[in-house]
Amino acid sequence: MTVSPILLDTCAAIWATRPDGLSPGARAAIAEAEQAAAAVYVSPITAWELGMLVARGRIALLESPLTWFTGLVEAGVQLTDLSPEIMVEASFLPQSRLRDPADRVIAATARALGCRILTRDRPLLEYAAAGHVKAIAC
Repeated sequence: MTVSPILLDTCAAIWATRPDGLSPGARAAIAEAEQAAAAVYVSPITAWELGMLVARGRIALLESPLTWFTGLVEAGVQLTDLSPEIMVEASFLPQSRLRDPADRVIAATARALGCRILTRDRPLLEYAAAGHVKAIAC
């Protein structure tokens, strides 16, 4: 059985760095992907979204958002491209009610790379339930 790669949504990237931040099922999915040599990805849109969360005071970090994000990548999470193809695809997602631009980019990236999205974001989970992407609730 082929194990699909995982794309961390911003919330999952944040929770993944905290002890017991992810559900046991989410941790198991990441471990399964790593064991099968399937990538665990993060999109550059997560760096932007993280910066916005810090700038608006919605989360606090002990380091700058850039340092935090760079640490995530240095820890082995692979950075996806933010290609023109993905950006245009984000504008034409099938039957999408996703309003958040970052969610649209995450969904388009997952579709382009064949990834499962690891997320707590209700709109992304609903989009997955409609069959447009695969998702794992974290």
